[in-house]
Amino acid sequence: MLWKIVLPVLAAVFAVGSGVSMVGGFVDIDPNNEGARNALNYAVVQHNRGSNDMFLSQVAEVVKAQSQVVAGMKYVITVRMAKTPCRKNGANDVCAIHEDPAKAQPYLCTFTVWSRPWMNDIRVLKQDC
Repeated sequence: MLWKIVLPVLAAVFAVGSGVSMVGGFVDIDPNNEGARNALNYAVVQHNRGSNDMFLSQVAEVVKAQSQVVAGMKYVITVRMAKTPCRKNGANDVCAIHEDPAKAQPYLCTFTVWSRPWMNDIRVLKQDC
């Protein structure tokens, strides 16, 4: 009788301890994954549109990228952002980050983006900078 209780408890302990990821939970992904790149590019554009800064910011480094299968894909991407010398109202497509750290003023952001490509829908759900 006791084994009916102990066996399931031990199985649960081993599953949690072995690092088995939960179905439907977040999983680490390659930041170069096409979906993650699209989500990050969209989030950066929205971040720049919403900031009061006169200059554009760009991604200096991707710290962590995760995805979760939902009704679409949810991406949580943590990046180190930095300022560029390009003004927001300029027509620059590509702008390099300031080489001087004092001017670049690096900061950390975590973007949560929900993508449903079959509906041509992408949204920034959350932005922590």
